[in-house]
Amino acid sequence: MKDPVWKIFGTYLCVLFFLLLCGSSYAQVKVIQFNAGWNKANNVSWCSSKTLNDCQVYYIDIAKYPEKQKKYKVVVVPTIIIFKEGDEVERYQADLSFKITADRKEVQNIIDDLLMEDF
Repeated sequence: MKDPVWKIFGTYLCVLFFLLLCGSSYAQVKVIQFNAGWNKANNVSWCSSKTLNDCQVYYIDIAKYPEKQKKYKVVVVPTIIIFKEGDEVERYQADLSFKITADRKEVQNIIDDLLMEDF
């Protein structure tokens, strides 16, 4: 008789492998919105994990984390940067009125294109 524990363990390992594989493809595209507390009126409301799909979305307040401003060379806020596997792919910066001219659909199209490159 075969031990059912090994079947359960094997199934568990397969599920974990599948989740790891799915998680790594999900995590390869990141979107970071840089802004500052004094510019909250111009936050990009559509730049969130609720509205952008298949990516990780972060918000960094450069007034609180000036080292991030230097690291990513943010010169105007808001700025949205899209990364794939840690490399910058696209950058959207505010105009003179401190507003981003890009829209959610444009950013989502870049994310979708980056994910499709792997297939």
